[in-house]
Amino acid sequence: MDRERHSIILENRKNLVIDGVTDVISFDDINIDLDTLGGRLSISGNELHIHTLCLEKGQIAVDGQISELVYQDVEQRSKKGMFGRLFGQ
Repeated sequence: MDRERHSIILENRKNLVIDGVTDVISFDDINIDLDTLGGRLSISGNELHIHTLCLEKGQIAVDGQISELVYQDVEQRSKKGMFGRLFGQ
């Protein structure tokens, strides 16, 4: 795995391939949480299935109806608002 590379390829909202995966935190048929080189990533949808996983190469492939990809660290920072970021709250 190229330690500096993180990429996401989503085809027709049904096939997802991600490079730069460092760990699988949790998974079920509606949510998959991953640690990636780009931060913590949550994948939401229906009938999600991990069909390929190789942490040595940092790759995962997911099938199912994918409805949302969210980087949690970005979301948490944005919830603080401008004053929270300015004053460290």
